[in-house]
Amino acid sequence: MSPHGQEPPYRRIAAEIRRRIELGELRPGDRVPSARQLTREHGVAIATATRVLALLRAEGLVLTRPGAGTVVAAPRPQSGRAEPELSRERVLRTAVALADEGGLPAVSMRQIAAELGVATMSLYRHVRGRDELILAMADAVLADAPLPATEPAGWRARLDVLARAQWAVYRRHRWVPHVISIARPQPLPHGMAHTDLALRATAGLGLDRQVRWHVAITLMAYVKGIATNLEMGAQAVQDSGLTHDQWVDRQQATFQQVMAGGGLATMDALTTGGVDLDLETVFDFGLRRLLDGFATLVDGGVSPGR
Repeated sequence: MSPHGQEPPYRRIAAEIRRRIELGELRPGDRVPSARQLTREHGVAIATATRVLALLRAEGLVLTRPGAGTVVAAPRPQSGRAEPELSRERVLRTAVALADEGGLPAVSMRQIAAELGVATMSLYRHVRGRDELILAMADAVLADAPLPATEPAGWRARLDVLARAQWAVYRRHRWVPHVISIARPQPLPHGMAHTDLALRATAGLGLDRQVRWHVAITLMAYVKGIATNLEMGAQAVQDSGLTHDQWVDRQQATFQQVMAGGGLATMDALTTGGVDLDLETVFDFGLRRLLDGFATLVDGGVSPGR
């Protein structure tokens, strides 16, 4: 229950679907509402809808079937077990759903155990602790990056597709950029596969290995750096109830006052008439210019220090 005694939205929606399953309105093999359907029908965020389905999966009521989506699972035979069977995958999936809904602070071994209906200590058979869990969560969602089955031709297209795939992951899981470290690389298999892809993209171009490493790491650092703003933006919308545009409109008079009083004439002049600027446009613009810069390396064969 929430501090105000109200059941969290994801639990309320999950209870409704659970009731429909128990009444036979939804039978084994029937599709349950997708996350996007839940957002439309209940007016909740996609993260909340995702958490609904994660909870139902954790309870064994639904499962994901390739090509069919999320469907009602067949009833399990009674085994006399006091706890549902655990797996590392279920622990990670539940933890990811918690992080998607409430950020990393919402992820604790105790809360995961409560979601799964098991004893907290039973989780340690699958993860050694929260630190390992967080890294495993990040690697698990990186595995879902929408990379094409066949790499496109050309170094620029390959780097572009990789950057946009990572951006898509960060947009779905806004906590991930706060886990990934550029300064101290982590042994994440799927994260390392992304690095390997970036290195392969520049093979055969005549660049030395220092340049190729700098290109790969700079690209991923750029995507991660922009993505660190996603969670803050979403939190601001949730806290204020205002979209980005609505907030800017309300602050317009204050911004103009600061610009006029601070001698910021250039900014004031370029703001007149509005500016089409958000994280998506900034990401797209910056990525294109970054790739333009890499093109000078490919064409000129210069070292990373120049």
